[in-house]
Amino acid sequence: MPQDPMDFEWSYWVEWGRERILWLLAGHLLVSQMSRLLVEKYKPWCLMVYGMAACWLLLGIKGFAVILLHAAISFAVAQFQLSVLTWLCSLILLATLRIPAVEETKRRWYDTENEYYLLLFTVSVRCLFCTSFSLEYCWHAPSQKSSHSFPWMLAYVFYYPTFHNGPLVNFDEFSKQMRRQEAFSVKTNLIILIVGIIRIFFWWCLAELMIHLMYIHALYSSALPLESASYWALGGLALAQVLFFYVKYLVLYGVPGLLLQMDGLKPPALPCCVSLMHSFTKMWRLVIAAFQAVCYWYIYVPMGGSQSSLLGTLLSTALTFAFVSYWHGGQSYLWYWGALNWLGVIVENGTKRILSISLIQDLI
Repeated sequence: MPQDPMDFEWSYWVEWGRERILWLLAGHLLVSQMSRLLVEKYKPWCLMVYGMAACWLLLGIKGFAVILLHAAISFAVAQFQLSVLTWLCSLILLATLRIPAVEETKRRWYDTENEYYLLLFTVSVRCLFCTSFSLEYCWHAPSQKSSHSFPWMLAYVFYYPTFHNGPLVNFDEFSKQMRRQEAFSVKTNLIILIVGIIRIFFWWCLAELMIHLMYIHALYSSALPLESASYWALGGLALAQVLFFYVKYLVLYGVPGLLLQMDGLKPPALPCCVSLMHSFTKMWRLVIAAFQAVCYWYIYVPMGGSQSSLLGTLLSTALTFAFVSYWHGGQSYLWYWGALNWLGVIVENGTKRILSISLIQDLI
């Protein structure tokens, strides 16, 4: 039975995975386990060199140079130790990805559109990693700056399991866990690997079944069936789409998460099932926890978050969703999407505040 071709993200990463990325991840696993077994002290640098080589192989010398240039610029700006300047640098670097002349130049580097998109997705995710490193550098005392050197930034930026599509790990956690030397058990790691592969294979089979049998995205791409569907049917389609999104990211984040475990690191939490969510705010925090954690710790909390005044909470929430919309491409429909999500969070939190008033509780 033919599959639904309309979910670009799933089709794209499955195709790249089969062609090259899974083989490169297997190579990373081999290098990682050998370095843990033989030269644990030099493991970060072995993995850094491997990540650079894999980047060069997939994206070419020009793609590799772009990512290295972004890292160098971010590191240079971080020396000023100003968070505002770091954020400005990150936004400018993201903006360069959408300059038509730059886009056309980068397209000419590759034979296919898919190769160009791989560079685009990779650089977008690397921008987040550069931002994490730079902000942590700004916030740490001078005595801690030795652990925030440029080589460590490169080890973080070129760490291959998270290289193309995440998940996002903040720099402090990465460096702390990478420096930690612990007992290595081949048997334990083999069990973790086998169990992890079985789980990921199950999720992949479930996602493929949904793609081949449900045609959720094909239905959404045509106005006619949506106009003729009942509200119950539309609700069912919406639920089916978010459930597929959940299963898809169990695979897309499950594979690098397993490799993080094999490297002795703690992976970010996998997405939480949307069917278990009853809170809009909680959904945003748990469905893609690895991405939202960055927004939460680097935007929402520094801006005051829920601990500030009502206006401060509104502003910090708005800036968080604005960045999410901008990072995903900044098209008009993404700004609408971000505004609606912001409104949903504000309405829910506002209702909670009203219901927490003692007079209202007495009335209830």
